[in-house]
Amino acid sequence: MSVQRTAEPTLEAVRHAREAIEYCYERGWTDGLPVVPPAEEFVEEFLAQVDRDPEEVVIEQEHLGRKCTLRLAAANAVMAGCKPEYFPVVLAALDALNRLPGSRGLLQSTTGQAVFVVVNGPIRTRLGFNSRDNAFSPGDRPNVTIGRAIRLVIMNALGIRPHEFDQSTQGQPGKLSLCIAENEEESPWEPLHVERGFARDESTVTVGFVRGTMQVEQRDSKQPEIILETIADSMSYAGTYFPTPRGHAGIVVLGPEHAQLIAEAGWSKEQARQHLWEHFGRPAGVLRRLAKDALIDPSLPDDAFVRFAHSPETILLVVAGARNAGISTVCPTFIGQQVTVPIRAKA
Repeated sequence: MSVQRTAEPTLEAVRHAREAIEYCYERGWTDGLPVVPPAEEFVEEFLAQVDRDPEEVVIEQEHLGRKCTLRLAAANAVMAGCKPEYFPVVLAALDALNRLPGSRGLLQSTTGQAVFVVVNGPIRTRLGFNSRDNAFSPGDRPNVTIGRAIRLVIMNALGIRPHEFDQSTQGQPGKLSLCIAENEEESPWEPLHVERGFARDESTVTVGFVRGTMQVEQRDSKQPEIILETIADSMSYAGTYFPTPRGHAGIVVLGPEHAQLIAEAGWSKEQARQHLWEHFGRPAGVLRRLAKDALIDPSLPDDAFVRFAHSPETILLVVAGARNAGISTVCPTFIGQQVTVPIRAKA
């Protein structure tokens, strides 16, 4: 249930609201931006959206002795500026984050990992998610506030805050909010959630970790090979390569123009992913020159190509953005695994 506003707030009411916002700052509950004071009435509105015990633990960090219940998650969703009907999406994202391999350490990592959320299914249009132009930008309430709610849970409930348990060397703006919806309508392939085993009419969230976003422009060719090799070259910048037995991975958000050009040439999503993987890497000599050769076979000649990822499956492909330019986005990541869960709201 949403509260209906029928009159302009008085100056006195605005002053009280400002005092409440300042109180939240004083308590250390914010991410640096103003939050909505989490009045119990508001929290109850959010809890009414799901059929779950308010004291159920949604996510925890055992090594820190911290956990987040549904009630705490609801309070942080209120503070983030969510509407009550967004709360099932927030909970699904937290459920997925709790199952994500590496979440026990990467939330505190020096590399500044951000939680990346992709929404699929009918709930995208029902709640007004943006999946087209400015998909990564501020301006759309569901995208921004749901991503922000997840970060506030990490900070307030799990205690992973800058200058304390969050050890990011420089951090990144994606840690404030990084939530998009897939542009299923303009994608030439099956949606991400269908690829991952869900029905088309189900709504899901897919959650992973990313180290940032990098825009990739390729407007000079319509050939799939050139488009994909431009993207793979951007995925393979030297600074992202950190030698590890697990290899590397990547999330690629294809703009609809790129995706459609690739598909019109007869390429499937699997073929596109395979081609990206084959070109995701650097010559051994380049890695040696940049002291990135800790796990490279010393017998390899300098011109031998070293793939950064173990398999094509470590690359996640999503279609989002507007069909108005040859632009895609690369999101580097250590972890070639993401978790997809259904969104469950009370009937």
